[in-house]
Amino acid sequence: MQDVQLLDAIERFLRGEMSTEEIASFEQLRKSNPEVDQKVVEHTMFLQQMDQFADWKNFKSTLHDVHIQLLESGDIKEEAPKATVIQIWRKYKRVMAVAASIAGITTLLIASMATYYAQKKTGQDFERLSKVIKREVDNKVNALDNKVEARFSKGPENTPVKFGGTGFLIDGKGYIATDAHVVLNASSVVVQNSKGQEFRSKVIYSNDKTDLAILKIEDADFRSQGPLPYGIRKGGSELGEQLFILGFPREEIVYNEGYMSAKTGYNGDTLSVQIGVSANPGNSGGPVFNKNGEVIGIITARQKAAEGVVFAITAKNIFRSLEEIRKDTAYQNIRLTLNSSIRNMDRVAQIKKIEEAVFMVKAY
Repeated sequence: MQDVQLLDAIERFLRGEMSTEEIASFEQLRKSNPEVDQKVVEHTMFLQQMDQFADWKNFKSTLHDVHIQLLESGDIKEEAPKATVIQIWRKYKRVMAVAASIAGITTLLIASMATYYAQKKTGQDFERLSKVIKREVDNKVNALDNKVEARFSKGPENTPVKFGGTGFLIDGKGYIATDAHVVLNASSVVVQNSKGQEFRSKVIYSNDKTDLAILKIEDADFRSQGPLPYGIRKGGSELGEQLFILGFPREEIVYNEGYMSAKTGYNGDTLSVQIGVSANPGNSGGPVFNKNGEVIGIITARQKAAEGVVFAITAKNIFRSLEEIRKDTAYQNIRLTLNSSIRNMDRVAQIKKIEEAVFMVKAY
């Protein structure tokens, strides 16, 4: 596809002018061709920047119109200089002070407007993938035999779950990685495994900049899992590399697969990467695996304006967090698994080994 044709297709796609068949065909092209996917993302960001520039120009024009109106009404005057610099300063120093104040206020207003619109655009286009939970369901209906299964919750009594997400073990002794925004301001945290068992946990590390949090399971019912089947990868991944994710956008663990589509994250963030995969609220904090069963990242957010554009903080941030955590002598025994023991297994076998180490995170 020629560049001009591709650009025209991207424009039509973003404006919603494609038919259902064309959208399906274009989405397939994005999945199979990371360069096309990246062009879609870049063009989306370009259009957003153009919108921001237009907003700034309109605001500047409004300020100019107000200035003209003030001149015409006589509230302010502009006079040509008729004296020396010293005389002007003595005569108009009060006016100049007021003008300087107005200029300062105008500058602040323009900066504030620019920040406001940038934040507004970002807020509209960037979505964290934690799940807001209105109430916790303690009784589940088994669809196969229509039985009601009572489940005892280890969360604080009469306290609803605020946010839900995903986490995964980085050490079999009960240390779990998730996103910082999943457990933000949580008074209590409970994790639930793929079998529905719950364990009380606490946040031992949280970094808003990297959006990474480390939890420690502190529950007598938890049994250490020993060496983990997957490794934590310190290095990066290649463009187009096949990846898969596991998480809890539902009450059961969900699998999806995709590929590495960019080596940086939202707006060029170097702490994260972009992957082409389907992810939903509840996937935040979930692990991203390569084909060898190595964790290369942690799901954190998605871009609303482009389907299948998901961002993940890189796994090397886990190593950096441990440097801080180990300053506390109580946590110096954390050991990350670097080598994957499921490297040569097929995907179904890999998932069976991994899923017991992936948890639903509930923040109260």
